[in-house]
Amino acid sequence: MALTRRQKQVLDFIAGFIEQNGYSPSYEEIARGLDLASLATVHKHIAALDNKHYLKRGINQSRSLDLAPKYFQEVRKHRQGGAALDVPLLGRIAAGAPVEAMAGSERLDFGDFLNRDNVYALEVRGSSMIEDHIVSGDLVLVESTPQARDGDIVVALVRGVETTLKRFYRESDSTALLKPANSEMEPIRIPLSDLQIQGRVLAVLRKYR
Repeated sequence: MALTRRQKQVLDFIAGFIEQNGYSPSYEEIARGLDLASLATVHKHIAALDNKHYLKRGINQSRSLDLAPKYFQEVRKHRQGGAALDVPLLGRIAAGAPVEAMAGSERLDFGDFLNRDNVYALEVRGSSMIEDHIVSGDLVLVESTPQARDGDIVVALVRGVETTLKRFYRESDSTALLKPANSEMEPIRIPLSDLQIQGRVLAVLRKYR
């Protein structure tokens, strides 16, 4: 089972504390070190790490946390390059008029932000999604899926040759609307037979240079 971002922070804190001090931290030290609201929150994360076999803990003991073999296996795998901490940058996606998306060989490292094999990144070009705060040069994280709900921001393949980033709406059993988030642009009305949903946007990343 994958770790949540906060669970990984707790695990990393414990590992670093043990390496520095030679003994495990108390629950109070974990709470202070990670600015957690309460000891109950610490207990919850420790229990989850125990259930996922990253930690071993004693019952009702303050400094009874030990790193489990699974933790060292994960560290070793990461050092050997086995941990997939990046996603492929597959090309550039139009956010104006549809254009062909070209595959690329670059990769983007997001560390523990993602833990799924079916997520990739695209760089936005154009201004059709600016009212959804997606601008040219942004990177969108996309879940590869052929399914979309009304209102989802999707990667849409139009007539088999062009891709675009728009909000998806099903108008009827045979027609869909690809709607830009730019009041100066017209939506694209298209038969469902000419449309293939290639992914659904999960997140937007903006880099400031």
